[in-house]
Amino acid sequence: MAIRVAINGFGRIGRLVFRHAMARKGEIDFVGINDLTDAKTLGHLLKYDSVHGRFQGDIRVEGNDLIVDGDRITISAERKIEDLKWKDVDVVIESTGVFTNRESLQRHINNGARRVVLTAPAKDELDATVVLGVNDDVLTPEMKIVSNASCTTNCLA
Repeated sequence: MAIRVAINGFGRIGRLVFRHAMARKGEIDFVGINDLTDAKTLGHLLKYDSVHGRFQGDIRVEGNDLIVDGDRITISAERKIEDLKWKDVDVVIESTGVFTNRESLQRHINNGARRVVLTAPAKDELDATVVLGVNDDVLTPEMKIVSNASCTTNCLA
C-alpha cells in the first residue's frame, strides 16, 4: 500500500520533493498540497522549472485540484495548520519555512497526520534531525516529527 503524503508549502523545496517522489509512483500517493497560491499557478510552477527543466508528466487543473499523470491532488490555501484536514495523511512534508518548532508541527499530528517531516532545521528539539546517508540509522518507527536538516547540510553530505 502506498504512503499517503501531503505537502504544506509548494515552493522550491516542496516542488522538488514532489518531482522526486513522482518517480516512485505506487510507493507514494500525494493526497494534498497546501500553499497560498492557486492551483493554476502551482501547476505552472511545477511544469516549468528553470533549474530542472520541464516536468515530463501530464499536468492539468480542474477547479481546486491539480491532476498529475491522472492522479487527483486536492489543493488548499490555508494559512493556519489547524484549518487543514489531514485525516487520511500518513506523512506531511512541512516545507513552508514558517512552522519550524515542535509545537507548530504537532498541529499536523493533531489534525490527523501520522508523521511530519520538516524540510528545514528545527528551532527546538524534535524526535530526530536526519541527513540521509549520514545518520538515517537513528530513525525508529516511534518517531513522529523529524527534520531533514537544511538544504545546505544535505548538499554537503
